[in-house]
Amino acid sequence: MKPRQTVAPRTDIVARMAKKSAAARGGTPAVAALEAAGVAHTVHAYEHDPRSDLGYGLEAAHAIGVDPARVFKTLLAVADGALVVGVVPVSGQLNLKALAHAVGAKKAVMAEPAAAERATGYVVGGISPLGQRQRLRTVVDDSALEHETVLVSGGRRGLDLSLAPGDLVALTGAVVAPIGQGARR
Repeated sequence: MKPRQTVAPRTDIVARMAKKSAAARGGTPAVAALEAAGVAHTVHAYEHDPRSDLGYGLEAAHAIGVDPARVFKTLLAVADGALVVGVVPVSGQLNLKALAHAVGAKKAVMAEPAAAERATGYVVGGISPLGQRQRLRTVVDDSALEHETVLVSGGRRGLDLSLAPGDLVALTGAVVAPIGQGARR
C-alpha cells in the first residue's frame, strides 16, 4: 500500500508564495507576513549608522522622524525556561517582572542574543515581532493601543514597519499588558 500524501492547506501555500515574493523584492519574512495577511502597512527604510550611540530603536525614530513613543522594540526573554517576546516603546525599558506576570511565569530574564537570533531568524537590532522562525509567546505593551499606528522592526537594521496596533496583536497572537517602564506616555 502506498503511503498517503498530504496536501498543505491553502493558507500555507499562500504564505510560502508571499514569502518568496517578498524575498524576490528584497523584503523580509516580516514584510511577507504582513503581505500574506493582507494587513495595511508602510515600510520605512533608513540608513542604519553602526556608529550611532542612540540604540537601534531611537536611531530609527530619529531617522524616520516619528515620536519614539510610537516606535517599539522587540526583546526576547526567558520566562520559566521558555523564550517569550516583549514589545515595548524604544523610549522605555522592558519590565521583566511584569512580562513574567503577563505570561504566567514566576521569573523572566533577558535571553542571550544568540538564542534570540536562533529562535527568530533575525539579527539583534533587527528582530521583528512578525515573521519569526519560531512562533513565540508575545506580549505587547498596552501603550501601543494609544496610537493609531506603531512602528516595529521590519526584520533588519534600517527597516521599520508601521501598522495598526490591533493588527500587530492579531498577527503575533499577543497578549496586551503593561510591560514597559520609564516610557513617556
